Amino acid sequence: MKKKSFSILLTALLTFSVMLTACSGGNKGASAPAETGGNASKAGTEAQAEAKTEAPTEIKIMLPLNTSETPPDTIKNELEKLTNTKLTYQFFPADTYEEKLNSSFATGSLPQVTYLKNQTTFIQMKDPIKDGQFWEIGPYLSEFPNLSKLKPEILNNTKVEGKLYSLYIGRPLARQGIIYRKDWADKLNLAAPANVDELFEMAKAFTEQDPDGNNVKDTIGIVDRNELIYGAFKTVSAWFGTPNGWGEKDGQLQPEFTFPQYIDTMDFFKKLRDGGYMNQDFAATSKTDAVKMFTSGKAGLYIGGSMQDIDSLHKDLIKNVPDAVVDTHSMVAGPDGKFAQWMIPGYNNVVLFPKSAIKDEAELKKILAFFDKMMTPEVSNLMYWGIEGVHYTVEDGKAKPTDDKELIEREVKGYKDSVIGESETNGMYESYNTLPGRIHAEELILENVKVGVPDPTAPLDSATYTEKGVELQQIITDATYKYMYGQIDKAGFEKEVENWKKRGGDKIIEEYNAAYKK
Repeated sequence: MKKKSFSILLTALLTFSVMLTACSGGNKGASAPAETGGNASKAGTEAQAEAKTEAPTEIKIMLPLNTSETPPDTIKNELEKLTNTKLTYQFFPADTYEEKLNSSFATGSLPQVTYLKNQTTFIQMKDPIKDGQFWEIGPYLSEFPNLSKLKPEILNNTKVEGKLYSLYIGRPLARQGIIYRKDWADKLNLAAPANVDELFEMAKAFTEQDPDGNNVKDTIGIVDRNELIYGAFKTVSAWFGTPNGWGEKDGQLQPEFTFPQYIDTMDFFKKLRDGGYMNQDFAATSKTDAVKMFTSGKAGLYIGGSMQDIDSLHKDLIKNVPDAVVDTHSMVAGPDGKFAQWMIPGYNNVVLFPKSAIKDEAELKKILAFFDKMMTPEVSNLMYWGIEGVHYTVEDGKAKPTDDKELIEREVKGYKDSVIGESETNGMYESYNTLPGRIHAEELILENVKVGVPDPTAPLDSATYTEKGVELQQIITDATYKYMYGQIDKAGFEKEVENWKKRGGDKIIEEYNAAYKK
């Protein structure tokens, strides 16, 4: 694709430059301040008048929808007023979003603003990015006061071949841990597990010692789901000392599943399953079903994902078990007595700007100006929390959502998932929490980072991984579940690792190490 010609800076920026020149001239003489101040005021008034009469910027935005219904225009209408835009949101169900994303890309019909689904879809888009089909935005960020506040270390994790093409939706680096039935633990005189052995014993006790007191053996310790990353496996694996995605061995990067600690983690879950201390069909259990098992009062430990989920889990649990008490925990030591938590690269998703939809630099800057306004407290609070007095109130300088959760889910959730940055960079309110377990979770999230382990390949590129990574990972995923189910042994698992290497894994190792050593 040929490069398109760049236009000159926006008229508003030139006006601002003239104002700065006038102000600097005011320091040259005794009579100048009054005259210059008047000129500056006049220029400012003219700029404001021009802004009011300027036509709204029309922007089309495509993003995944994580609710059952498309939100009404309640938030969008307010957003347009605050940003002087005319917005068209194209919401598509998250479950089928990748299919829609790929078909839109193939037909050249992506809109000006295209959100991806997650880090996996970002990896899949790296080839088109390298091919010049999306705008590089890195050189422009310094022109926007709010976008320039985005965290450099997180931006670095989203770069492709050292260049920045995306804005990120920020997330805490390490939210994962345990949500557990504290009332069960108290009844059985169990403290929060200090290490992986105590975690196993708690799961066993929750299964065998009738923690709900109904004289029926109808409870289990851990409920897990068919997800090795955001389910229980990766969180527990970090506690065992497994590297986060990749780690150094014999002087070079190697994938996590080639480390003995990965085997130890599989042995841990196999032992849990063999003992009946977790749901037997966890490899086929959806997140929805896992949540239902916990909130129905049948399971005592929900591990992984986000400890912030305690709010919704508690809300649904007490409908079935009114006296239930839940708490959070994350400081679980491994066999070596050390603490560790795996960390995400600092973002949940990214947004790209297709050249097929944005004709030139001037249009790109107008769109970036919208995102710059999104990163003001007023706009980010609107999109993340909703309308004050309707969807939330402010308590002690924090946002307290209304008790009408359905209203928030219906009107706000769709926009909440698209807010750029995080509270430290966009100034939006943090959550006002009253549930003790949630307050504890926020404290633990900060502690997690202190022992956090990053993925060293997050800012690196591997052409083979981009092309085959998802496909090859399925080999390891299947082998991991088969091992924990007892369908293959260690030799069988290692055979699958060799299969992964032969089908492209060796090339991925080679490419990541070449990039790592640069």
